[in-house]
Amino acid sequence: MPSPGTDSGTVTLTKSARSVTLTKPGVDHGAMRVNLNWSSTAPRKRGFLAKLAGVGGGVDLDLGCLYELADGSKGVIQALGNSFGALDRPPFVALDADDRTGATTGGENLHINLERPEVFRRILIFAMIYEGAPNWATLDGKVTMYPSAGPRVEVCLDSPVDGARICAVALLTSTGQELSVRREVDYITGNQADLDRAYGWGMKWAAGSK
Repeated sequence: MPSPGTDSGTVTLTKSARSVTLTKPGVDHGAMRVNLNWSSTAPRKRGFLAKLAGVGGGVDLDLGCLYELADGSKGVIQALGNSFGALDRPPFVALDADDRTGATTGGENLHINLERPEVFRRILIFAMIYEGAPNWATLDGKVTMYPSAGPRVEVCLDSPVDGARICAVALLTSTGQELSVRREVDYITGNQADLDRAYGWGMKWAAGSK
């Protein structure tokens, strides 16, 4: 059921109402869009010293996910390293673009193919401050999922932790027939390897850039 205070077409996941089912047996599902929208009105300043000092006004906030398929294969979808994925073949998850300013109306979008929920084991959606001071309170970030059937699902990036660069937003898990999503909003100090360790993904990581 939609949370109090939302319109009938939106379910907002909160600390007290953390999960909802995204798919149902016998219902045809297409691709679900997962949108990250945020705002940063301060002018951007580039340069190594500004980045090193964590200043410069502008922030580059990225959307990505860790995935684990039912066959045991694992990976990451993110703009860093140009790991944009694919929708019609493994891993059945794709990132469409890299919004580096927050000024793009459509934000950043992951697309998850829900036609065969049994191919997934779990997907951890995350947002990462790639460039700029790690100050989530100024970004007004929100992740919205748009299933092909049923209401959209919102997760607000609230309760920020100063200095943390990664937020584990939501965890999607599959029973083999149904796919459900649970709110996390867990701020991680460190990088993707630290996120991996926090959620027991067990992958090997190397430094990358974009």
